[in-house]
Amino acid sequence: MTETEKLKEYLFNEKKCGWDTISEEKKFEIDKFSTEYMYFLNKCKTERECAEFIKQILEENGFTNLRDKLVLLPGDKVYYMNRNKTIYAAVIGEKPIEAGMNIVGSHIDSPRLDLKPNPLYEDMGLGYLKTHYYGGIKKYQWTAIPLSIHGVFVKTTGEKIEIKIGEEENDPIFTITDLLPHLAQEQMEKKLKDGIDGENLNLLVGSVPIGNETISERVKLNILKILNDKYGIVEKDFMSAEIEIVPAFRARSLGFDRSMVAAYGQDDRVCSYCNLRALLEATKPEKTAVSIFADKEEIGSMGNTGMESQVFDTFISELLNKTNENKPNLLQKVFCNSKMLSADVDAGMDPMYSNVSEKNNSSYLGHGIAMNKYTGSRGKAGASDANAEYVAEIRNMLEKANIKYQMGELGKVDEGGGGTIAYILANKGIDVLDCGVPVLSMHAPYEVVSKFDIYESYRAYKEFFK
Repeated sequence: MTETEKLKEYLFNEKKCGWDTISEEKKFEIDKFSTEYMYFLNKCKTERECAEFIKQILEENGFTNLRDKLVLLPGDKVYYMNRNKTIYAAVIGEKPIEAGMNIVGSHIDSPRLDLKPNPLYEDMGLGYLKTHYYGGIKKYQWTAIPLSIHGVFVKTTGEKIEIKIGEEENDPIFTITDLLPHLAQEQMEKKLKDGIDGENLNLLVGSVPIGNETISERVKLNILKILNDKYGIVEKDFMSAEIEIVPAFRARSLGFDRSMVAAYGQDDRVCSYCNLRALLEATKPEKTAVSIFADKEEIGSMGNTGMESQVFDTFISELLNKTNENKPNLLQKVFCNSKMLSADVDAGMDPMYSNVSEKNNSSYLGHGIAMNKYTGSRGKAGASDANAEYVAEIRNMLEKANIKYQMGELGKVDEGGGGTIAYILANKGIDVLDCGVPVLSMHAPYEVVSKFDIYESYRAYKEFFK
């Protein structure tokens, strides 16, 4: 290299593909990790399924329900399940919790279709379930694809009936029909966002009538009979149910080189899985390591299972109680001494739609974990905007561990934007930086990520817990 070339290499922030920097052995590790991740995705398509899976893995690795522990000592591993939809887990550090915690916060809910409280109806000999979409979706993407039904009915007796239909090879699947192009002239004149009405996202679930023609709504009756025979439910039980409609697609390796993962729900289960795996390896942390697996992020983190609730504060207060540290106002001091990575996905640069992104400030697939100093929209509205000192601290950590990372924004300034749970924790006084996996086709029924970025994110969270 000439002196000028050396100078350029030293001074420039060159964007390099991570695959060029690793050995064949490392590629094998990445593929193995991604295969295990895809197993998780195929098992966990709702926040309840994710929470139960995470709980099982935690227990298999020595974590105990916090309610069952009277005293906590350094090295103890505990978790707290909030209403079967959110999990907080911690490994108690060598230092007192008062010195602060290292927190990685991810969420396990994803955009989907929920059933309405009174969903089942019949129209012209076909049976349907009415839905209400959850989170930011493009409605047209949810038509004419195979869909499955997941969820829980809770009867007035308290009995809980779980259902999952459409995932096994011999299961029936369901779909939302779309208009044939031959008759869709009016539909195709509409703006894309108006092509499918939310009220028309109705799931086709049956067509066979029961009984003789003197009985009305015979298809609906037959569907209810099938459900009653198998699950013991009646129509009123839909009122106290949480039933989600999700894509029946399975997670698969993508590309001739198998370098990517295509699957539903990778926002934000990709970061959640990396978060879980990192915590399992946090055996003797200096500071208490905490993982958040939150619900309701896609609709603003509201409700008692979202991060806007006080349940996380209660969890940390219980840690303080059981380490015999608690005293008035200590919780606020703990938060002010703590640091966090908000483990949420970022929009990957897509060459097909590069006009909405600014190339110098975009995240690229295969370039490592993506950091966002701020999210929000337009004038940084809704962003927590990490302090430069904290960003430098995280950069230093990543560079010392030779973890590939990149820094970007969520699209061009006036194109739109988005948010994470970062601002909620930052409001408590915690230093927070958004830090996750770049995604293509975010919020679509089938999202795409790079296996290299998955592995680097896991390594980053693992390093952060040390």
